[in-house]
Formats: sequence, C-alpha cells, structure tokens
Amino acid sequence: MDIKEAGPFPVKKEQFRMTVNGQAWEVAAVPTTHLSDLLRKEFQLTGTKVSCGIGRCGACSILIDGKLANACMTMAYQADGHSITTIEGLQKEELDMCQTAFLEEGGFQCGYCTPGMIIALKALFRETPQPSDKDIEEGLAGNLCRCTGYGGIMRSACRIRRELNGGRRESGF
Repeated sequence: MDIKEAGPFPVKKEQFRMTVNGQAWEVAAVPTTHLSDLLRKEFQLTGTKVSCGIGRCGACSILIDGKLANACMTMAYQADGHSITTIEGLQKEELDMCQTAFLEEGGFQCGYCTPGMIIALKALFRETPQPSDKDIEEGLAGNLCRCTGYGGIMRSACRIRRELNGGRRESGF
C-alpha cells in the first residue's frame, strides 16, 4: 500500500493514466496532487513553470485535450484519461511556429512566462486562426509578464497570425 502523509492524516496514492506530449504514462499520486507538480517532478518536464500557484499568472499554462488550462489548478485525478501538452510537446524536429515567432520577434525577456504565453497562443490560434488584436489581448489575459515584455509578445502573436494568413501584411501591432 502506497501511503503519503498529509499532515496527521495518511492519504492513499492512486494510479492515474494520461498521455503527456504524445507518450502514455501511468503514475501513482495522491489524487489532489497538482498537475504542475507531476509534470515537473515525476515527468521531469520543467518547461511548465509555477509562479503564483493560484491560476492567475499563466506561467503553468498547458493544453488538456487541446484546451488551455492552468497546471497549478488541475489535480491529478482531473488529468486522468486525458491528453496533456506542455511546451516540450510542441517541438518535434523543429521549433513550433509559435516558438519560432517568439525567438524571431523578441517575445521574451527573462523567459519565465514564455512557455505559458506560447501555450496560450497555441490554444488561441487553434480556436481562432485569424484573431483580431482584441482577441489576442483577451487570449493572453490570463498570462502575466513581470518584465513588461508585452510589445515583443504581441509582435510574436501578430507574426503567427500573419504566417497563418499566408504571409500577407496586416494592420495591428
């Protein structure tokens, strides 16, 4: 029996199955373990950052079944049976279009928020391939950059939009 102490009360670990970045995993965890902790500690996927721990900063943004989610607010039991994509899962042989845009447009300063920003944009562009400037701002509203690097982030988003639009120039940022 695999028991973890949680204060004065023992808590039994349970088995959870999920697909992370295309790979099937089975992990034993306390049901209320934060997915961010599983990703970082059990799966060694440290691109998912933890900053606020309460779902307000977006540093821990991931995709669950293609939908944007905060890993710090998702428990192990909620991820059971689902497909999780982290920043590490975007890159196959080459950088993902969103990653390339951030590199080429200077969409980061310290880089701590960058994985969450890229994941948030990935979700936005999946749902809305040609978002307006306002859509982009709203799509990134749950992600904070403490270095105030929003100019580069918005240029990166507009570059992605332009590339999805066949490279045509556009108005906006």
